[in-house]
Amino acid sequence: MRNRMTLNINSLMGPFCISFQDGEGIRALILPELLLGREVHLDFVDVHIVTAAFFNAAIGRLLKDIQAEALNKLLHITNLNDVGMTVLRRVIENSKEYYSNPALREVLDEILSEQAEG
Repeated sequence: MRNRMTLNINSLMGPFCISFQDGEGIRALILPELLLGREVHLDFVDVHIVTAAFFNAAIGRLLKDIQAEALNKLLHITNLNDVGMTVLRRVIENSKEYYSNPALREVLDEILSEQAEG
């Protein structure tokens, strides 16, 4: 039985991980593994730019389905540059707050809905 998945992000997405859609693709690959309790290793070797939009889709949204403690145990990030790590930490903290605070989530969802309509 396979207990670990390793993804080379550069091989899958290239050196620029910018779009929300690219992040959704990574999330779709790793969520089933994480839900089964399997470790996932994301290797960012030779990835030069990673945006908050990418991390929100790929990792931040995982906190909707997985507790933060479990995610910390199962998800491993390697070879991410310092700027990328700063962005990732901020995305994770924001996502923890968003998914753990229903009042905040409601307000933010309403604001985003209004902006999308406007």
